[in-house]
Amino acid sequence: MKSAMMKNVMEACDEEVAIAVDGVVLDGDLIVPAKARGIVIFAHGSGSSRKSPRNRQVAETIRAMGMGTLLFDLLTTEEERLDESTGALRFDIHMLATRLEGVTRWLVSQSEWKEMGIGLFGASTGAAAALVAAAHLGDRISAVVSRGGRPDLASGLLEQVRCPTLLIVGSLDELVLRLNEDARAQMVCETELRIVPGATHLFSEPGKLEQVANLSARWFEKHLSGAIKERGGE
Repeated sequence: MKSAMMKNVMEACDEEVAIAVDGVVLDGDLIVPAKARGIVIFAHGSGSSRKSPRNRQVAETIRAMGMGTLLFDLLTTEEERLDESTGALRFDIHMLATRLEGVTRWLVSQSEWKEMGIGLFGASTGAAAALVAAAHLGDRISAVVSRGGRPDLASGLLEQVRCPTLLIVGSLDELVLRLNEDARAQMVCETELRIVPGATHLFSEPGKLEQVANLSARWFEKHLSGAIKERGGE
């Protein structure tokens, strides 16, 4: 474990982790500030990884507001190579959600984090995996945020999501916007759709990803209400 300083917040945990899930080992980066309110687990989109610069920017904003983050690879190196050439795995939402659920269970099985509120942040296809995982994990998930997500790929389980869910879509991402509007109509939990004006699917326009990061961090700050305990004490 290494000590680090980020935005003047001392990290209680900053380490690379290897998580055994469903017969594979997935690499992740776990960073948790001291006295964190909760931890947000990231599910990246197709063709991406835990090193996604967009997700890392969002994660930095979340940590600056006093919450931890876990970014991990949904696919192994070998699977990434297969998916790059065939696209066979990026839309296997069942497999991706199963892995996200396994990573979540691993995290809350650790004594340091078992009392934490857990949030899920999903981008693109990762958002579908996050919604499926939230439906399966029930009350263990405190909040979900979808960035440019494909909630239609979680069809059939949207009504089973019980935690507060924020759907963030760019106004110029017209197809995905329609899919998110349809998904919101199906969901029975607290659901909010926030449209970022002038943003396309990747929120690559100046200042747009910052809006996503701020919206996400505020949503998680509001809803991650797990017990706040200093590490090493009850």
